[in-house]
Amino acid sequence: MSGFRIGIDVGGTFTDVVCIGPDGRTTLAKAASTPADQSEGVVAALGVLAAALGLPLPDLLARTERIVHGTTVATNALLERKGARVAMLTTAGHRDVIEMREGLKPERYDLRLPPPPPLVPRRLRLPVRERLRVDGRVEVPLDEASLAEAIAALAAEQVEAVAVCFLHSWRDPSHERRAGEAVAKALPGVYVTLSAEVLPQIKEFERFSTAAVNAYVGPVVARYLSRLRERLGGAGYAGPVFVILSHGGVAPVEEAARLAAGTALSGPAGGVAAALALARRGLAANLVTFDVGGTSTDIALVTEGEAALGRGRTVGGERIALESLDIITLGAGGGSIAHLGPGGTLRVGPRSAGAAPGPVCYGQGGSEPTVTDANLLLGYLDPANFLGGRRRLDRAAAERAFAALGARLGLDAMQAAAGTHRLANVHMADGIRLATVRRGVDPRDYTLLGFGGAAGLHVSAVARELGIRRVAVPLFAAGLSAWGMLHTDLRYEVARSEADAAGVPADDALRATYAALEEEGRARVAAWFGGAVETRRAADMRYGEQVFEIAVPLDGLDWDSPGLAERVREAFHRRHEALFTYALRGEEVVLVNARVAVVGRLPPMPAPEAPAAAAPAAPVARRRILLADGGAAEAPVFDFAALAPDQRLDGPAIVESDTTTVLLLPGDAARMDARGWLEVAVPAAAAL
Repeated sequence: MSGFRIGIDVGGTFTDVVCIGPDGRTTLAKAASTPADQSEGVVAALGVLAAALGLPLPDLLARTERIVHGTTVATNALLERKGARVAMLTTAGHRDVIEMREGLKPERYDLRLPPPPPLVPRRLRLPVRERLRVDGRVEVPLDEASLAEAIAALAAEQVEAVAVCFLHSWRDPSHERRAGEAVAKALPGVYVTLSAEVLPQIKEFERFSTAAVNAYVGPVVARYLSRLRERLGGAGYAGPVFVILSHGGVAPVEEAARLAAGTALSGPAGGVAAALALARRGLAANLVTFDVGGTSTDIALVTEGEAALGRGRTVGGERIALESLDIITLGAGGGSIAHLGPGGTLRVGPRSAGAAPGPVCYGQGGSEPTVTDANLLLGYLDPANFLGGRRRLDRAAAERAFAALGARLGLDAMQAAAGTHRLANVHMADGIRLATVRRGVDPRDYTLLGFGGAAGLHVSAVARELGIRRVAVPLFAAGLSAWGMLHTDLRYEVARSEADAAGVPADDALRATYAALEEEGRARVAAWFGGAVETRRAADMRYGEQVFEIAVPLDGLDWDSPGLAERVREAFHRRHEALFTYALRGEEVVLVNARVAVVGRLPPMPAPEAPAAAAPAAPVARRRILLADGGAAEAPVFDFAALAPDQRLDGPAIVESDTTTVLLLPGDAARMDARGWLEVAVPAAAAL
């Protein structure tokens, strides 16, 4: 490696930048996020990074080989309903597919639950006369007059984006392509999405919904990525920019702008990538990722060194059927606001103070107390050493905010702060239960990996809530997601539905299908870079009488000898048994979608390691902290970066760096691992 490589993770409160230099040294920098235009915060964080490296920003960027970026632009657009003005062209008679959804309510027993409003209002869902049959035969040819009439209506509405969603277009996309060409010609500058290109597979609601999401967020994501390239170019960077997608792989900015719906979990995916990299480096094969930032907590599982992938994720109430990492997101983070809920009870989140105005103690105009304010008041944070002293925290302001909240609860300020911290821990533990216990996984068999700027303050207490005995917090916890982005590979997903197959296709048909998918995927990845490429095969399969499919990996099969179809069936039986404890080997098996992931292997990155201190570090200070049982303790404070390999610490204690703080509770036994993380043995607890 001859140059720098930079990972950028934009969070709700801070933008984290991690740089791996030519010598393998890892450097972390942070700056406040800028929600109005995230690219401003990115360049500001790069400036902080350049200063930390002792380089002018143009020099740093001129010597940078690659930038990998995780963005929340698509997620925010969906959550805040601030996407493009989008329209849809669809087969006559099918304009209400995205409103009817699958006929199921999110909460089926809530009789008063209103239907979710569709991204595309009905008057902008315009029918076009055309119709394909499921086998691809043309039932009704594309009516050019009907198409022209619909496009004229779109021009009058001044739409920014158009999703073209025709029935059975996954079988033959020619009608959609013709319509897309006509829209692009008549409405230059309008973002056009074809459902057959976004999700070329059966199930029209999933395909229509994913295409609508792509059109809704596409212009927003494309504008942001364009501004980012301009700002980076203006600062002196001329190299490639990659964006991490929801499935955990990276792609060039052009691909991310085309498949904008695939960036909906862009930021959290970096954390899972980091967990996978640490698992390969010996941390543990089974990990629960616990990524706590300013606005949210993201949770995922790594089992036997592999992260779970799934489809059909819902973001902001909208179905996105693209493959993505299985990540659960909670509205609980350092900026989560403590307030009174119905009945006058204390609630924490999901509202967040975000980057602007931020927590009360930031002194930027915030008036509602947050989890960060509580942690400061309880003594867990050093008001003079936040961000290495670049921002001084106002403890008195935090105390006033909690005093006002506590007065409404009949509590003093410290009691209200302690209740806020405790309630945040309970919410976070409940999120981990969703990812584990409710899926038949015992979290006590896993290591809890805490990262993000705020995780260290909660990870030990959350482990106690769940009975988890082993916790790890990396030295670069605050920037671990950005670091993980540098350990990902290029990835392109391609699929084909096999709806006309009688169960599972015959051997030769299977080989031909997967060969065609691999050829398509390899051609796309070859246009991105010229390195080593590998393919991964999978299928969506079900029993004949089932409604939903499961993903079945097919990589370990013998694809050359006779009996391939039977081996695919048996792979499904084994996978079904692993997931649901039973298999029905006498039942019909149906292969619904054939899938191939083409992965372009990027050069491996070195792992950040703890500095090799000559002797165990002594405490740099002592601080009075309030404990969960209401008692207080004088806790020693250690410099995270100064800890020697194998140095052992007993709780209560505080381990802090410029960007994160770890709270060790009484009974905790911590050890600094030479590979760069603090490993904590947590006392046994009974409850799940």
